[in-house]
Amino acid sequence: MEINVLNIKGQETGRKVTLNESIFGIEPNDHVLYLDVKQYLANQRQGTAKSKERSEISGSTRKLGRQKGGGGARHGDINSPLLRGGGRVFGPKPRDYRFKLNKKVKALARKSALSYKAQENAIIVIEDFKFDAPKTKEFIELTKNLNVADRKSLLLLPESNKNVYLSARNLQSAEVMLASMLNAYKVLNADVLVMTEESLKIVDEILNK
Repeated sequence: MEINVLNIKGQETGRKVTLNESIFGIEPNDHVLYLDVKQYLANQRQGTAKSKERSEISGSTRKLGRQKGGGGARHGDINSPLLRGGGRVFGPKPRDYRFKLNKKVKALARKSALSYKAQENAIIVIEDFKFDAPKTKEFIELTKNLNVADRKSLLLLPESNKNVYLSARNLQSAEVMLASMLNAYKVLNADVLVMTEESLKIVDEILNK
């Protein structure tokens, strides 16, 4: 599959790049995508939720009422989960939600996500560029030139560029990340994937190992 390379003004440069069929042309595996997205979202969780159980509540341990004959459920001290202000039964505790996936599974998930974008014709390749200063106005102009201003876009850069990142930081519909940090969730979450020529080479090198 060949794609025309555009410049930052949205004009064709006369060059074309060929998308690797082993990365952008495979049959997507939905289950692998599910696992990878699940892992990514699980890794984002803080896991700091905590509630106090009966033994952790500060209060008297005196038995408030008789064991039977009160007309209600039996309970002991004021820390009982049956009473307001008492401990919580089986409440959340701090935990680590992260889990591991095999490298081959994660690679297949990225290939599947990129293949979906290729099938939807939602991949744009532009020539390498840099911003001399962080200007959101220039980044908005770039999205308008590429006809992606009204769509959620993901821009892949070959190396860190603080000016480009800062220019896009305030835009809800745009995200900038390094090609080496690409993951299936970010690809699927975007409506269109914008890649520079050098970024495309990096993705090829990583997923062709």
